[in-house]
Amino acid sequence: MGKFSRIRVGLFWTLSLAVALASWRFLILGVNTSMAFVAYHAIESQIAFYAHILLAPVALALTPFQLWRSLRMRRPALHRWVGRTYGVMVLLAGAGGLVMAMGTHAGAGAAWGFGMLAVVWVGTTGWGILQARAGYIDAHRRWMLRSVALSFSAVTLRLYLLIPVATGIDQAMAYQVIAWACWVPNLIAVEWLMRRRAGAGALLSTN
Repeated sequence: MGKFSRIRVGLFWTLSLAVALASWRFLILGVNTSMAFVAYHAIESQIAFYAHILLAPVALALTPFQLWRSLRMRRPALHRWVGRTYGVMVLLAGAGGLVMAMGTHAGAGAAWGFGMLAVVWVGTTGWGILQARAGYIDAHRRWMLRSVALSFSAVTLRLYLLIPVATGIDQAMAYQVIAWACWVPNLIAVEWLMRRRAGAGALLSTN
C-alpha cells in the first residue's frame, strides 16, 4: 500500500469512528443542548428520531471494519456478522431518517435531499446484502461500496456544516444545498473510482 493510500485509509478510519462517537454526545449533554437544531424531532417523531441518532453512528462505526480486507479474508464468519449488524442498523436508522425528513422544518430542499438519502441508503444496502446471499460477491462489494459512501455522508454533512459557520452564509439556506451535497458527490466519487479501478473491492480496503 502506497503512502497516499495509507493516508486515505487512515483518514477514513479516523473520521468514521470520530464522527460516530461524537454523534452520541447527546447521551451526556442531552438532545436540547447537543442537537438544538433538530431537537423538535424528539417530540414530533420520537421513535424515528432516536432510531436514527442511536443506530446511524453504529453503522458508520462498522464501515471501516466491513472494508478491512484482512478481517474479510481471515475471519469471514465475523465479517458476515458485522455485515448483518450493519445492514440492520442501516435499515432502522434509514427508516428513522426518512420519517424525520418527511417532518423536517428545514424546508422542501432539505426534506427531499435527506429523504432521498434515506431511501437510497436503505436500498443500496439491502440490495448489496441480497447479492451476497445469492453468491454474487463482486456485485455485493460494489453495492456495499455505494452503501459505505452514503454512510459516510454523516461525515461530509458535518464538514459542510462548518461552511455557514466560517463564512456567515445563512444556515437555513445552506442546509437546502447541504442536504444533497453531503451524499450525492460521495456516490458519484465511488462510482467513478469503481469504473476507474478493476478491483472495486480494493477502494478503501486495508491489509
